[in-house]
Amino acid sequence: MMSEAPICELKGVQKFFDRGGGNLLRVLEDVSLDIRPNEVLCLIGPSGCGKSTILRIFAGLIEASKGEVRYHGRRLEGLNPGVSIVFQGFALYPWMTVEENVRTVLRAKGIAEDEVRSRADRAITLVGLEGFEEAYPRELSGGMKQRVGMARALSVDPEILFMDEPFSQVDALTAEGLRAEILDIWVDAERNPSSILMVSHDIKEVAYMADRIVVLSANPGRVRTIVENPLPRPRDTRSAEFLRLVDQLHDIITSTELPDVEITAPEPSLLSDMAEPLPSAQSGDILGLLEFLETQGGTCDLFQVVSHTHVPFELVLASVKSAEMLEFVDTPKRSVIFTALGQRFVRAGMEERKQIWKEQLLKLKLFRVVSDLLEMREGQLSREELISELHHRLPMEDPERTFETLVAWGRFGELFAYREERGVLTPE
Repeated sequence: MMSEAPICELKGVQKFFDRGGGNLLRVLEDVSLDIRPNEVLCLIGPSGCGKSTILRIFAGLIEASKGEVRYHGRRLEGLNPGVSIVFQGFALYPWMTVEENVRTVLRAKGIAEDEVRSRADRAITLVGLEGFEEAYPRELSGGMKQRVGMARALSVDPEILFMDEPFSQVDALTAEGLRAEILDIWVDAERNPSSILMVSHDIKEVAYMADRIVVLSANPGRVRTIVENPLPRPRDTRSAEFLRLVDQLHDIITSTELPDVEITAPEPSLLSDMAEPLPSAQSGDILGLLEFLETQGGTCDLFQVVSHTHVPFELVLASVKSAEMLEFVDTPKRSVIFTALGQRFVRAGMEERKQIWKEQLLKLKLFRVVSDLLEMREGQLSREELISELHHRLPMEDPERTFETLVAWGRFGELFAYREERGVLTPE
């Protein structure tokens, strides 16, 4: 699409995490990718496929285990000088005002105080926070907090703006506005950023934002395919061309996350610590899927589920993956079909459902680990201990999100209870 030399490149990058005892967790395998001038590049793929790890390797925050990372043709050593990052979780200093949150990153770069003030003022105005300079983060909405993160990142005049699921913690309308504003800033050729690298889980978001869409597969993370997005800007999300691209991405993601082939088992050296990532679906979402499937005679095409229920594709896919993990459905050729156990479950009364659910949870290593920890801790496991355990066993996953899913599934099966006021898990 562009003939200019890339700004950043990964060449044959692999990444391993040392889990102790000589066990290595392979996260990325032979990833070659570049970021070109004047483009928006988006990474999308299943949970645990290494999207955020790729972003951090590009940024120089972590080192590749093998392969090369280059910035303007030279091997990258240390932090990437051309990059700033907008994080998913805002990452603001709560004791600082909006203005001070922006100024502090400029001071860290050793910029003179007059320049610090002018750059901070310019960035705050650019993202629409003029008038809120003296406000503290606790006084701001989620969307405004993310604007502060954007101002802080843009104030250092980055050549590439990295964004790690930047809109996932704000409401849909706010996210839509922030996407449009970021693109408006990017298309201004008189200032940086030249390019944007964004990690996302939202298919419509990447279709709206990206010039190139990198679809990753997991276990370990690899580049499955790169989809060029030729749609002119500004993009009409209701146009037939846009919807066709979304459908194409749906199809690719579905075949990645619900393959019709057996998944290769982990290497024996990893089995002692390996645990299954949990899709981000609540127990109610899974029950709703199964009950809908019952109304369809026990079988339905995945995309018909989305069409009939009006539930976002990403949530339907997570619910289907969860039901498959619990052995309630099979997914041949992207159909969703009850297993015998799934039929028994959906037709059972509530008490029998809970018992079946509990039995299926205990087939998953993560829930067996929690049960063992509860026994070892004499019936009380603190939230902090479990979060630490989740981080160790699933280093590619968000431990907070996994914790919430694990608690929801465990509660429904009455495997354990979470006492929120005390921050502890106890046996049910």
